[in-house]
Amino acid sequence: MVLPMVAQAQTASAPPIKVGAIGPFSGPSSDFGLPMLNGMRLAVDEINRVGGYLGRHIELVVRDDKGNPDVGLQESQALMKDGVIATLGFCNTGVALKSIPVFQKAQSPLLVPCSAGTPVTAQYPAAESYVFRNAPRDAIQAPFVVNDILKRGWNRVAIFADTTGYGEAGMKDVLAALDQKGVKPAYVGRFPLGVKDLSSELAAAKAAGANVIFTYTVGPENATIANGRRAMNWDVPLVGGWPLSFPFFLTGAPQAAEGALMAQTFIAEPSNERRAAFISGYTRKFNQKMAVPMAAAQGYDTVYLLIYAMFGIRDGKFSGPAMKAALENIPRTYYGVVATYERPFTVDDKDAVTDNMLVMGKVQKGLITFAYPEDARRNLEVQRKR
Repeated sequence: MVLPMVAQAQTASAPPIKVGAIGPFSGPSSDFGLPMLNGMRLAVDEINRVGGYLGRHIELVVRDDKGNPDVGLQESQALMKDGVIATLGFCNTGVALKSIPVFQKAQSPLLVPCSAGTPVTAQYPAAESYVFRNAPRDAIQAPFVVNDILKRGWNRVAIFADTTGYGEAGMKDVLAALDQKGVKPAYVGRFPLGVKDLSSELAAAKAAGANVIFTYTVGPENATIANGRRAMNWDVPLVGGWPLSFPFFLTGAPQAAEGALMAQTFIAEPSNERRAAFISGYTRKFNQKMAVPMAAAQGYDTVYLLIYAMFGIRDGKFSGPAMKAALENIPRTYYGVVATYERPFTVDDKDAVTDNMLVMGKVQKGLITFAYPEDARRNLEVQRKR
């Protein structure tokens, strides 16, 4: 990646610039938290190799929220004491929502590369908010998937949503998207994380005449739904947000997951030079393929958005208000992996991803690929915000 200006050589007296990184790096949600962190680390390594910010390297201060809201709150408070100029992170919507007031009160920017819950960037008026996001909020994911399933003729929708902040917000977005199309759900089922059997709920959805299942949960429960559907020989499609691309689903339901459809911003196919370089760089550095490519790519791009904003501050004084203003006025276009970012954030808009950046992904032989050939062709061009 080419930075917007030439950095000076690192000197022994130049202290590193601390940037927080918080997410579920252990526990059930680590399957997408760790790829997000790895994407960040890859970007930081690239930036530091060319001098960082005017000779000062970037240092990630990593805090593990374990996917637990209370732990996330404690670790967020710790980051404010660590002297970070900004924080990148959060995968779980419920964890993010409990911690956001910490960053807002401290006037310390929070850039969210993963959490998709619509409320994440709606806690404060946009002009006052220190919360920025480089992930597709569910308010665009849900209508995107709803439009696709209705186009396919699947109009008797069973919604299965967990009782976390993510499931609650996602269910509301699906209901709103259906309502805009004049469609009422055939069935709505709620369940807690950790549930092992949803056969009675699936039977009720089948009895209600559902011809598609729309899920909103982040963990193994997606596999529980898919396997339960297969066990009762109920051959209806399974669709949802991006968690249907997670390892918990793909490995937990190896047969039942086949053909599932989900919204995606990034599919790990080398469709252009930028994406090919990112995929190969990730594989070389971590000696593994990306478990959740979308999390890794969004984490990677978010680091570059931060550094591009930092280069708008020429005196090296990274106060919270200065960083907020810099993020709202990034001066140069960043040609990223997920998108081409031209004014990704403004005073009135803290979400960088728009619906034209989404494609439908599909599970095929345990991997995520494009649901439509035309999306694969369109993916040759990296989309811009609209």
